[in-house]
Amino acid sequence: MPRPLYDRIDRAILDHLQRHGRTPNVDLAEAVRLSPSSCLRRTKALEEDGVLAGYRADLDRERLGLGLTVFLSLKVEHSRTTSQVVEEALKAIDHVVACHVVSGDADFFVELAVPDLRTFEKVLTDQILAIGPVRDARSTFCIRTVIDRGPLPLSSWPAPRA
Repeated sequence: MPRPLYDRIDRAILDHLQRHGRTPNVDLAEAVRLSPSSCLRRTKALEEDGVLAGYRADLDRERLGLGLTVFLSLKVEHSRTTSQVVEEALKAIDHVVACHVVSGDADFFVELAVPDLRTFEKVLTDQILAIGPVRDARSTFCIRTVIDRGPLPLSSWPAPRA
């Protein structure tokens, strides 16, 4: 259960870490105007609360040979266990980099990073369409990425303490 109240310093820590994840604690403390021990204590509390969910490196897809991004809308057969079956199967596919359960015309919206069309075709036919409950798949190919990632807007999260 998260702490009941967060303040501007918590937001400043999270905002800074979103933009500069490799910041040493001493530098982070200076950036948010705290002592290093207070900053570390707050950062650990944000980790324990699950608000600070982890750290990772952003990699360049093109340089890694994964220059084709495909968005896939999936329709699935509905039953009590369908969603779990589809979710677990998609988690096991290396080229799936994001998956969302959605409303509207599709049930799942999946993002894949692949080197080329041939690989996408293989992943689609051999892995995704082989998931039992999947009934339809519609592909959209990314021509150019304008915004790939960005810090979450923390300006209104949560209301500041008085």
